[in-house]
Amino acid sequence: MYTELKAVAIADDVLANKIYEFRGQKVMLDSDLAELYGVETKVLKQTVRRNIDRFPEDFMFELNDDEFKFLRSQIVTSKTDGRGGSRYTPMTFTEQGVAMLSSVLRSKLAIQTNIQIMRVFTKLRQFLTDNSRMQHELTEMRLAIEKLSKKQKGHDQNIELLFEYIDRLQENTPHTSSKGVTVVKGFDVGSKKNN
Repeated sequence: MYTELKAVAIADDVLANKIYEFRGQKVMLDSDLAELYGVETKVLKQTVRRNIDRFPEDFMFELNDDEFKFLRSQIVTSKTDGRGGSRYTPMTFTEQGVAMLSSVLRSKLAIQTNIQIMRVFTKLRQFLTDNSRMQHELTEMRLAIEKLSKKQKGHDQNIELLFEYIDRLQENTPHTSSKGVTVVKGFDVGSKKNN
């Protein structure tokens, strides 16, 4: 009964924080899964090795030394000098590998934990899909804004040109001076000169 409650009580964000990316795939570490399933990491690894034909490379792979060093630099890991902690590269499980674990680890806790993990993977995939869609829409909006900006610059230039033409026309158009005399390009028109 307690183990079932424990599986239900695992928060989605706790599970999501145990998902890493290696080799372009979202994966979970053997030690994290063992903790969630309530078994020792050693037992989980032994069970997987006994059923290795169920875990092809796209379901489970072991990190190489460089990946393991990178992982250790990113998270706090235990000592490697014989005083506890993993000295071996961990097994990592993709979403399909986690699903396959439920067929080899048959406890109620493992089954319920697997269900919850699968839901988190699904939410993560949906989030990434939504984020990708949003990025695409933002790119389209950015391009539309740039296009409008270019049009606006063109309109601004056209408006400036119109004002220049209007100014020139006003210079060339006859207008009446304050004395009531029509002036065209500096000549008085219609004024009477007394000679």
